[in-house]
Amino acid sequence: MRSDTLIITMLLLALALSCKEQATDVGTEQQITEDVGIVTLSREQFEANDMAVSAPAEMRFPEVIRVSGMIDVPPENRVVISAVYGGFVKKTPLLVGDKVRKGQVVAVLENPEFLTVQQEYMEVREALPYLKSEFERQQTLFEEQISSEKSFLQAQSAYRSTSARKSGLEKQLTLLGIRPDELEPDALRSEIALYAPISGKVTQVNISTGSYVSRASEMLEIINPDHLHLELSVFEQDIGKVREGQPIRFRIPEVSDTEYEGAVYLVGSSIEANRTVKVHGHLNEEHTTTFLVGMFVQADILVGANENSEVASPMFLALPEEAIVSQEEGHFIFVQEGSSEAGVRFRKVKVTPGPTALGMTALTEAGNLSNSDLVLVKGAFLISDMEP
Repeated sequence: MRSDTLIITMLLLALALSCKEQATDVGTEQQITEDVGIVTLSREQFEANDMAVSAPAEMRFPEVIRVSGMIDVPPENRVVISAVYGGFVKKTPLLVGDKVRKGQVVAVLENPEFLTVQQEYMEVREALPYLKSEFERQQTLFEEQISSEKSFLQAQSAYRSTSARKSGLEKQLTLLGIRPDELEPDALRSEIALYAPISGKVTQVNISTGSYVSRASEMLEIINPDHLHLELSVFEQDIGKVREGQPIRFRIPEVSDTEYEGAVYLVGSSIEANRTVKVHGHLNEEHTTTFLVGMFVQADILVGANENSEVASPMFLALPEEAIVSQEEGHFIFVQEGSSEAGVRFRKVKVTPGPTALGMTALTEAGNLSNSDLVLVKGAFLISDMEP
């Protein structure tokens, strides 16, 4: 009888030891031992899963104004090249997307009218010295009462009108890109070159070799993308909250879901026909090479992020989004209760999350949590299924 009792006791002890060993070999998450209200991780588990703790931050969570707009450039960075005089396109070496530098030839036009302007200028230029001399002679004779006033006035009129005509033709030649002081009888030309007034990229080409371009026709467009900005439309009911310097987060929905950052630079002072106000935003420099002029953007203007703002939002304790675990019972975080060489102890705390901004989530209700507590901010989902 005693022998049977001893055998049963030994079997029960062996079974208990086997269960204990099995409980410690189930896997990373199942190796967590639990007390009432406490989850404990061994130091090896904590480090192997790259977990981390951090204190909650105090920050403002601004109101978000959702707007839309486009990527644009300032007016001085957008140039449309037009023809001062009509002509046939003899040469146009550029395609959309080509880079150009300031002063580079972008097109060559040919027209017999160019010869006429040069010819008229040279005739006037050659006649002017004689007319000037005649005017001065008649003036002297008139002052000495040798010549009549009529002769003097005729000479004066001829000289001044020809001088004015010479100045006008000089301006026309300059617009054609021809230097009047270099013009000689054997150097007349029927072609003129058009030059790029800025450096940038060609965005429109409305001509082709051999086509005729009339006066003031838009031939090419060049855009310098060195200063891209956001041109946003804000509805009038929201514009009173927008201030210079407020952060902007924006996306290019047709390209990707990546978020970029900028800031409000100027707020318009007039309402458009669609009851919106234009807001000019500057981009962070590291992002500008990604965008093209005309891209549609969706943006969030963060109102009240600055404590000095007239519309400053309240302060909240905040944690990284991944520190907050969502379960059927609600939202939870894990607050560190203690740490030793043996392991790290966490208390599961129910919280109420609020607004989210820049990867951080506000805690509108977090019990006795303070900014001196340490919270599991990395790896919380690994122990989220363990019930304390």
